[in-house]
Amino acid sequence: MLSFSRTFKDDPEASNEAIRCVANAMLLVDQARATFVKKEVGGVDFAMDLLEKSGIPERIFLASRLLFLSTVSILAAGDLIKSLVESKPSGHPGNVIEIIGTKLDHLTRGILTGTKFAREAMTDLLKFTFNLLLHYPKLVDESSNTNEPKVMGDCWSDRLDGILPYLLRTFGTLPPSFPAPLAAPLTHVIHSLITIPVSPSLRTVWFPRTTNSRGSPIPPPSKPSSSSDTSGKQSRTSSSSSSQAGSPTGGPSKDPKPGAFDRAWSALAAGRRSLSRSSSPHASTTPIDVLLRSYDLLDVSLNHYMPGTVEPDDGSVRERCRGETDQSLDDVLTPLAVLITKLCQADEGSRMRMRAWILPEDLDRTSPLEGRADLLGRLLRLLASVHYAKLKNAVGEMLFAVCDSDASTLSSYVGYGNVAGFLFNKGIMSAPPPPRGSSSAAGPAATSSGVPINPITGIAERPAAPIEMSDEEKEREAEKLFVLFDRLEKTGALPKESNPIRKAIQEGKLG
Repeated sequence: MLSFSRTFKDDPEASNEAIRCVANAMLLVDQARATFVKKEVGGVDFAMDLLEKSGIPERIFLASRLLFLSTVSILAAGDLIKSLVESKPSGHPGNVIEIIGTKLDHLTRGILTGTKFAREAMTDLLKFTFNLLLHYPKLVDESSNTNEPKVMGDCWSDRLDGILPYLLRTFGTLPPSFPAPLAAPLTHVIHSLITIPVSPSLRTVWFPRTTNSRGSPIPPPSKPSSSSDTSGKQSRTSSSSSSQAGSPTGGPSKDPKPGAFDRAWSALAAGRRSLSRSSSPHASTTPIDVLLRSYDLLDVSLNHYMPGTVEPDDGSVRERCRGETDQSLDDVLTPLAVLITKLCQADEGSRMRMRAWILPEDLDRTSPLEGRADLLGRLLRLLASVHYAKLKNAVGEMLFAVCDSDASTLSSYVGYGNVAGFLFNKGIMSAPPPPRGSSSAAGPAATSSGVPINPITGIAERPAAPIEMSDEEKEREAEKLFVLFDRLEKTGALPKESNPIRKAIQEGKLG
């Protein structure tokens, strides 16, 4: 089949059909993958040559599919994966990371201009990329015990550092999809990103805006408007309702910010302009704000699947998700929550920004937080979900990271009742003590107007209305209490020394 493909290289349709036959065989027959990578067959060299020299998305898709299937198993393809990363393929000027990055930029331009097969090609290219990022660090990590399984993200190799700028550029430039806001290939970019650590050598790539030209910290951007003001079916052209509704977490805003989709499409327009200026894979583009992009995607996605105050376990949520993506909400959104958690755990500035966006100081605490029709309300409702165990845990870990990985701080912000189940699963069996310190990071004890916050519910405590009773009514209520406690004492349910009525009589407080 590979020979046929070479023979008919001037006939793209025939050549592609031969490659497609090989890819289908590798998909259906495991042994075909082992045969493909043998030196006498030369399948990997063929696929790498096809990937590097192809500019047509369909050919890039076929090459990526061959390489993805060749590297699925670390046991069967360990030597191949090491060879691809550590050496330049025969006859190729760049290594595999540079080739992948160049194709990501090329396919991004194709997606922005609506080129046929560009999305499918990028999806399979990212699957191949994920295999390299997942398996190669495990193969070369000599510090860990080989008898223990190596978890994704536990080890890394600086040989793979070069892929991060390409992935971040793709992550920030790909347009939102429709009707599902989060779909392939964007989901596969996220899968690849969560394998990459925030190491010292990569920190400035992850967070390019942490300091200005003088080396001083840049203040965090203002809180983005929530997508909860838009309808369940997001508009591809405008979200004027969201920009007019103001801040959903702190009441009407004096300076309404554009909605998440407005920002996404503005970034898309900027990305299209910057990518069109140069065909170079290293074209200068605006640094990507990974945290803001991730926040936007999480916000609009949860608003799409859980509009208004819909509970996550409602049947409509499962039907919509499976109808649009053929996956569950667990599979679609958990990696995104994990990515945000990674950023917040690694960077104090990211934690401060997420706290300011999700849990602002002027948060309206007059009604139950878990009943809100915004991102905070949806996140808290997910913590009580039955159907989405992975997403439930990921959201809990994200909120935990946002609150400095401190149970007291988390409880003080959202109320212990909302996070009791999550904390119990982490081994915290009872309500943690109030956080120490007076900083905002320690969690609020009162609202901005000075009203105390209930530590269990997280909402403002309303003073109880005075009970108006006559002296006769008070005496009758006291007699009822006396009879009740006397009965409990006689039955043995209440020790004598614990009877408050008896204690009050002995102390002379009751006649």
